[in-house]
Amino acid sequence: MLVVHGKPVVKTPTMERVDALAVTGGSHLHGSVRVTGAKNSVLKLMSASLLAQGTTVLSEVPAILDVEIMAELLRRLGCQVNHDLSAGTVTIEVPEVLEHRADYDLVRKMRASICVLGPLLARCGQVDVALPGGDNIGSRGLDMHIEGLQRLGAQVRSEHGYLIATGAELHGAQVWLDFPSVGATETVLMTAVTASGTTVIDNAAREPEIVDICTMLTAMGAHIEGIGTATVTVHGVPELKPVRHRTVSDRIVVGTWAVAAAITGGDVVIENAHAAHLEIALDKLVTAGADIDAGSDCIRVRMDKRPKAVDIVTLPYPGFPTDLQPQFIALNAIAEGAALVTENLFEARFRFVQELARLGADVRTDGHHALVRGRARLSSAPVEATDIRAGAGLVLAGLVAEGTTTVYGAAHIDRGYAGFVEQLQALGALVERV
Repeated sequence: MLVVHGKPVVKTPTMERVDALAVTGGSHLHGSVRVTGAKNSVLKLMSASLLAQGTTVLSEVPAILDVEIMAELLRRLGCQVNHDLSAGTVTIEVPEVLEHRADYDLVRKMRASICVLGPLLARCGQVDVALPGGDNIGSRGLDMHIEGLQRLGAQVRSEHGYLIATGAELHGAQVWLDFPSVGATETVLMTAVTASGTTVIDNAAREPEIVDICTMLTAMGAHIEGIGTATVTVHGVPELKPVRHRTVSDRIVVGTWAVAAAITGGDVVIENAHAAHLEIALDKLVTAGADIDAGSDCIRVRMDKRPKAVDIVTLPYPGFPTDLQPQFIALNAIAEGAALVTENLFEARFRFVQELARLGADVRTDGHHALVRGRARLSSAPVEATDIRAGAGLVLAGLVAEGTTTVYGAAHIDRGYAGFVEQLQALGALVERV
């Protein structure tokens, strides 16, 4: 019988299975943890494989739910996909002729599905992609995707819940993005690599995941200049070839483990981690009182005292990442002093503080600002994860709350963190799936 917070839960015939994590506070995390490839990169790399007929192999692929969703989407487009969990690889066999419709039942589960828009348009000359779903953290419109495709010569319309684009003869163009959107940069980039002529993307996103996809496309035969800068120039080539590619390390998972070490007063070595991808976040942890030693491919984080509150302002890369904002709010909730957190990217990302308040956190929000007053302790309560990073933030808060906190909506966490429970247990945390 399932027991939650000391009370038995009797399942009725109408109750669905609900995964939750039971987190008992009080443990100091110690040991080492290895991070695999980035969720925010591998899904786009899988989409990029559509640009070349033949077999593409990706390594350092995380065993997360979103990879399975993307694999199923590619299968429906006509590909053969094998995800080897033990080896951490995905093998994608892309046929000569692809389907061009991405249906709603898969796209609604994961906003990243929109990244097939560019490759399918480039390969098929037409594409129908259902308007996406995914995390409930605010509006993320597709206007810049659409405007970019139109500049490249595509005709785009919305019809019956689908975004439909056609373009038999795509051509290079000057594309200015109003905001350095990762998704729009990727869509224009993957469409432009086989378009005739030269495309210049101004105000392009600069994230390590963008660099990763450019690296893979270059290996496939694309001609790209300005990789990692705000101005990316793409000289179209007639065709691309399949490749083997290693996915860049997941900097958000690295940052989550770094905060986990700091919030619990632990000592954790994070392997396959690149400090250069997290300079501002790591600097904030140092300000909070952590000791950080960075090697060529690992980071050690130690904390032996109560953290100090740190102000946070989220910005596009290389600024502070919005995907680490919930974890740092959890850190500030038990820190000395008060901190102001400003969210500039997603207006609904503060939704999770309502759940954090159930643990006793003192957080007041006003528009895109949150004032966090640290408290000496938090207390356990049942809470609900509303998205991937909110779930991670609530688990971290549960690690320092008195008693056992039940975090419902564990499926959100599974979308972004491979083996999260097992890795926490290996570091000494008292966590189990219920």
